[in-house]
Amino acid sequence: MSNQVIYMIMGFSVAAIVIIGIVYYILSQKMQKSEYKNIQKLQRGTKTSGFSTEVLFQKLYLTYSRIPFLKRYILKLRRRLEILNIDDEYATRRDSAKIITKALVIVLPLLIITIIVTKSNYLLMFILIMFEIFMIDLLIEGSVDKKDDELLIQQLDFFSEIRHAYHEFNMVEEAIYQVSQDDEKEVSRQGEKIYDILISDDPETELEKYYDVAPNNFLKEFAGLSYLTKEFGDRKVDGASLYLKNVDNITQEMQIEILKRDKLNYVFRSLSFISIAPVMLLEPLRTWAVSNFSFVRNWYYGKSGMIVQILILLITFVSYVLVRKLKDNGAVNMNTKNIENPWQSKVYKNKFAKKIVDLFIPKEGTKEYKNVKDLLKDAASPLKMEWVYVNRICLAIVTFIASLFIFMYLHHVAIDYEYTQPTTDYNLMSGMSAKDEKKAMELTKQDNVFLDMFRGKIKTTQDDIQKAVERSKFYKDATDDEIKTATERIYDKLQVVNSEYLKWFEILLACVFAIVGYMSQIWLLMFQSKMRQLEMEDEVMQFQTIILMLMRIERINVEMILEWLERYSNIFKSQITKCVNNYEAGAWEALEEMKNEISYVPLIRIVESMQAAVEKIPIKDAFDELDSEREYYRDKRKESNERLIKRKGMIGKVIGFAPMVCLFVGYLIIPLVFIGLTSMSSTMSSMSSTSFK
Repeated sequence: MSNQVIYMIMGFSVAAIVIIGIVYYILSQKMQKSEYKNIQKLQRGTKTSGFSTEVLFQKLYLTYSRIPFLKRYILKLRRRLEILNIDDEYATRRDSAKIITKALVIVLPLLIITIIVTKSNYLLMFILIMFEIFMIDLLIEGSVDKKDDELLIQQLDFFSEIRHAYHEFNMVEEAIYQVSQDDEKEVSRQGEKIYDILISDDPETELEKYYDVAPNNFLKEFAGLSYLTKEFGDRKVDGASLYLKNVDNITQEMQIEILKRDKLNYVFRSLSFISIAPVMLLEPLRTWAVSNFSFVRNWYYGKSGMIVQILILLITFVSYVLVRKLKDNGAVNMNTKNIENPWQSKVYKNKFAKKIVDLFIPKEGTKEYKNVKDLLKDAASPLKMEWVYVNRICLAIVTFIASLFIFMYLHHVAIDYEYTQPTTDYNLMSGMSAKDEKKAMELTKQDNVFLDMFRGKIKTTQDDIQKAVERSKFYKDATDDEIKTATERIYDKLQVVNSEYLKWFEILLACVFAIVGYMSQIWLLMFQSKMRQLEMEDEVMQFQTIILMLMRIERINVEMILEWLERYSNIFKSQITKCVNNYEAGAWEALEEMKNEISYVPLIRIVESMQAAVEKIPIKDAFDELDSEREYYRDKRKESNERLIKRKGMIGKVIGFAPMVCLFVGYLIIPLVFIGLTSMSSTMSSMSSTSFK
């Protein structure tokens, strides 16, 4: 190990100790502030005499929330965790700090090592840092999804215990209260909340509030059924409690959902990592190729290799985003009402920016406005119309500026290559020895003197260079052939150096890329919409289960069924909402209008059954086929989920492996084969001409 490496390790260790000391001092000072006193009050009665990780995570939460970069992740985590840890600020802060700390413990050492190792290669440093930022996102999302899945599994035991408690007390609220006494489980907090709703003075209003914050649809269904049973009473159906039969139906739905999530997690478990892994292999592949096949050095270290690197980066980024959208699409814990977009709002509130954005937003009533509005609904996007256009304009501007910087950087790479790479002809079979490389670099330095002399002089001819070469000290005793060879070599380099500047067509290309950036938001919404269509059959089968639970409850009517379907709908939400709003003006007409707006046949049949229940027959008779064919629909849903997972998995693999394929084919195989064949052809031609002479 060299002294330089030892000094670096020692310096890093000393810096780490100093940083830890500073952090400890800051935390000890903040302990005296009111926020920490509030935490101590929350902990009163549970405080131990020794070290407490609970208090540590509360302190870390406050520290993270003040750091600009980490604040974004803390707020993103809060939005999901406060739904799981309902009305428990202490647990929300603790879990947020735990997840962020876990991600930092993994990523920070990697980040420090990356900066130390790649301090001389800024492009590689950028690539690796981007990879590590993606890794933070993956770790955070994975941790929250894991907690969400754990809650769903806990609900199975919770509903099983509800059955036994209901048999004992024969009262819904008492059964829920009894089962919710286990404070260690997250589902118990949800049970306590539902109990508080049922015994409140205005349970309907409180229930509507709970629907907005419930972590999944199954708890919404359970809360709603518990309320209806408490209000209208339970009844016997085929000798069994209707309430418990409905709880069984919810349990079966959860079992199907848990299996679906497990299979999706298995299929997509490594796809997100695979989609971003190629950025880690760019530099090792380049180093390996150049060290083993020296004839490709010019390509890898030149402008062509850099262009391919940038294309792979773009493909990697797009693939990562699409894989994430594909996996997360249609999740039952999707909550769009509480998502904030503060920076878009702030931009749009600025008077000058608002005028510019309004120029791009289509006028209300136009076809384009309707298309974008429908696309937002179909994609279940939480974005407002103005936020979409703020995003589009910002993406276009950033893409245009980034494109210009990339073009200028590529010109810089091409010029830098001529100034820094060894000047020699490479052998197809072997590279250069250390002695040959030293000699080649001396020749490069000599050529650089002439390049500096004529750089920027577009009208320079070979004769001008030849005269300069003849007068120089490097070629005093050179032969005419050596002078001629040097002149041609320097002239070729000069042509490259003088031609590398920002050209008009590159500005035009930057405008084209800006248009692509402007359209990318719409294309992403279209992709989300297409992926959500895969969930269409699953959602309609959920509707059938909800109707099956409601149809035998007394005093239930079509309007109440529509309200329940609206509450749990995702894909067909806009059509059902419109029908609910128009229902009082005419029930049959509202349902007929909804039927005309829907093209999916199974949902049309449900609407037709509702129309029959409005005018002709009771609800339980209108949907009697759901009861008689319950097992068929359950098996059909399982088979539908299998097809959905298989289809998503196939699309995900194509998208996820695209960057890896592009890396090995476009960055390794094609350059080696094409340049190798070209070099071989050139070598054979040179040998033939030598033999002929």
